[in-house]
Amino acid sequence: MRIQEVIRRPLITEKSTELRDENNIVAFEVDRRANKIDVKRAVEAQFKVKVAEVRVSLVHGKVRRQGRYAGRRPDWKKAYVRLAAGEKAIEFFEGV
Repeated sequence: MRIQEVIRRPLITEKSTELRDENNIVAFEVDRRANKIDVKRAVEAQFKVKVAEVRVSLVHGKVRRQGRYAGRRPDWKKAYVRLAAGEKAIEFFEGV
C-alpha cells in the first residue's frame, strides 16, 4: 500500500480537538487495510513529525433508512496518533 493512500482525511470533531489541545493527539480516517505501522509511516512521511503512539479503531457503518428502504453506510477505520513530546502541531489542524 502506498503512503499517500493510507490517510483519507483528518477527523475534526469536538473530541479530537480536545485530544489535540490537551494530549498532542490527532485523529485521522485511514484506509481499512492499514495497520498501525502503515499509519505511523504515513504520518511521519507526510507531515514531517515524530510519532510516539498509534491507536486504531474500526468503526461500523450505520444503517440508514429512506422510507421503507434500508441501506447501510460502509465500515471505516479511525486512527489516533500521539505525536512525540516536543513535536510541533500539524499545520493542517491549525487553520481550523
